[in-house]
Amino acid sequence: MEIKVGVLTLQGDVSEHIGAFERTLKRMENIGDYEVFGLKRPEDVESCNAIAIPGGESTTISRLIDKNNLREPIKAFKGGIFATCAGMVLSAKKIVDDDDVKPLAVMDIEVRRNAFGRQKDSFESEIQIDGLSDPFRAIFIRAPVAVGAGPGVRVIGRLDSGIVAAVQDKNMALAFHPELGDDLRLHELFINNLTGK
Repeated sequence: MEIKVGVLTLQGDVSEHIGAFERTLKRMENIGDYEVFGLKRPEDVESCNAIAIPGGESTTISRLIDKNNLREPIKAFKGGIFATCAGMVLSAKKIVDDDDVKPLAVMDIEVRRNAFGRQKDSFESEIQIDGLSDPFRAIFIRAPVAVGAGPGVRVIGRLDSGIVAAVQDKNMALAFHPELGDDLRLHELFINNLTGK
């Protein structure tokens, strides 16, 4: 199966996402041809199997999505969305503590932005993720949490403060940054879910 992943290039850690998906797809045996590229035009959306929405500043990314006419193409996208940190905020149906960010509502979750404090409060934590045998070392940087999830959402990771990893259909939302480490198991989990493996 050919996989084409578009990484939203509006703001955030784009190159880290591109690198992580390239390394993941290169090592997966059930994947044939693949391409990972920077996505910035509405017409590029329908050619993708997956879209990654990186971490960054969710208010800025939300405005740039509208400025670049990407909102409706992403909302109508039938592939999988891999959303990390600010991407989790943008993927939500509702943001409980902010009216400036207009979410895409591609996942039935309610999210609180900056749930752990400011940049100086960033931290790492070992998290048990459903579907992974060993804990995942997660990097949290001004991270959100999901404080609610609808019946179609499968929660796969939690901390005491809330949901930090969730899957709905082909979409995966993570409060942390798996692209910043060497552990690619969540990327693999996302691709396997995308391809039905």
